[in-house]
Amino acid sequence: MKRMNEMEDYKGISDFDELLNMKYGEIGTQKRNVFEEKSHMFIISEMLKQARGEANMTQEQLAEKAGTKKSYISKLENAKGNINLSTLIRIFETGLGRRIGLTFL
Repeated sequence: MKRMNEMEDYKGISDFDELLNMKYGEIGTQKRNVFEEKSHMFIISEMLKQARGEANMTQEQLAEKAGTKKSYISKLENAKGNINLSTLIRIFETGLGRRIGLTFL
């Protein structure tokens, strides 16, 4: 029965932003901020796994080349923990030979 009620809640939603607002709150609210942070972590983790796979490297090889620990690479790839931006840049640029670009909206 709950499933039908959830579907009723989504009637009238016409775009993804409206869905996010309904489910997680407006931008700037605590619940939305947590969702956004987890979403960004997931995206970074997937990009890192893909880039490492394309480079045909193990987590250990990447960590050694980037000057960090395998456990840190593993945490990043599993979207856990905090990301130190300078270390993330070093992992991608030094370890994987990739450039990072940041966009602020």
